[in-house]
Amino acid sequence: MQFFPVIKKINDPQNFKLKALHWASSCKVFCYLDSNGFVDPYSKFDCLIAAGAKNELVARSGKAFDELDAFRKKNPGWLPGFFGYDLKNETENLSSLNADNLHFPDLYFFVPQYLILIKGNEIEIIADDPQQVFNLIQDQTVDHGEGQPALKIQSRLSRTEYLATIAKVKEHISRGDIYVTNYCQEFFAENATIDPLAFFLKLNKISPNPFSAFFKWNDRYILCASPERFMAKRGEKLISQPIKGTAKRGEDAAEDEIIKRQLREHTKEQQENVMIVDLVRNDLTKSAKKGTVKTEELFGIYSFEQVHQMISTVVCELDAGISAVQAIKNTFPMGSMTGAPKISAMRLMEQYERSRRGVYSGAIGYFSPDNDFDFNVVIRTLLYDQKSKYLSFQAGSAITYHADAESEYEECLLKVRAIMEALGN
Repeated sequence: MQFFPVIKKINDPQNFKLKALHWASSCKVFCYLDSNGFVDPYSKFDCLIAAGAKNELVARSGKAFDELDAFRKKNPGWLPGFFGYDLKNETENLSSLNADNLHFPDLYFFVPQYLILIKGNEIEIIADDPQQVFNLIQDQTVDHGEGQPALKIQSRLSRTEYLATIAKVKEHISRGDIYVTNYCQEFFAENATIDPLAFFLKLNKISPNPFSAFFKWNDRYILCASPERFMAKRGEKLISQPIKGTAKRGEDAAEDEIIKRQLREHTKEQQENVMIVDLVRNDLTKSAKKGTVKTEELFGIYSFEQVHQMISTVVCELDAGISAVQAIKNTFPMGSMTGAPKISAMRLMEQYERSRRGVYSGAIGYFSPDNDFDFNVVIRTLLYDQKSKYLSFQAGSAITYHADAESEYEECLLKVRAIMEALGN
């Protein structure tokens, strides 16, 4: 069946977006991407809502990228989905032996039955009967949900164990095995009952970020408040924007300016950032026209509700012989979540981390009909299996030779603060 779009102008796009999210959440599969009003020269819309699966691809690491390439050729329209971190085992000779209590697929994409794009006060609905969808959304009752009872959140390792592990990781750095790595720890709750939609709305209010996402795959949920873009394709241009460098927000504007200046001039944070920029530049050369890889911005400081971040932008022109899917494979997983050298860092983190990352450290986003794409980095994210009642979120930080273990542990706590607050803890 051919879908026909309808475009409408509305007076209150925020209210429509909220109603559309409630309406879509009843579907077994849906994807919600929200820029939360951040101005971005590379964004195609303010919000995307895709609901219902006409066709889908569920894949495990092995030949997942080839399967996606074939699926993409058969389905050249809008295609939302996610990549799990453990696709690293396909891109490199690696393995994942740590515990996985969530069991998401390594890769999932779907052809939506309904697609809604919001940009300013303009709504585009793509469906077999877009007017009916518009009417259903307009008639939707919004339930703001009840407060979340506090859950017993546990950690896979204590502060003492974390500090001891960082000491071991720094020994590897001293030996020259790696230069920098991203070491992650899991926080979790068992027998946890939450309302995923109510939690996401609270998280998105506490920590509104430009790459926020709500993804439902049957009875599993990805509730994401990410500030980071993994990679986008716009025409023949690839854009990667790695984050390395984090600082807390100040009490007022004056303190914020001091903290931002300190972050911009912090030697260790600059070292982390430039090492990952070099890694990203190297990854992009696999897909780029010769001589086109360049750093558009180095050490940019951007402010979010919870933190300030140091973000750099690396770009290139895509080689005509490289497909959009292949370009993603050539850079996956993103350097900001691995370390350098990339393979050595990933192998070491499998040794020292206690949980499989799964969707965490992966990417959520979409391919569009013009063969562009845009994917975030899955960080600041809660993962939830409604059937098993297992709830999980992870946090990591960059470990270099000069890293202070106590400070890195505190940075992890800072990064999960919004999730803890949204959980009522």
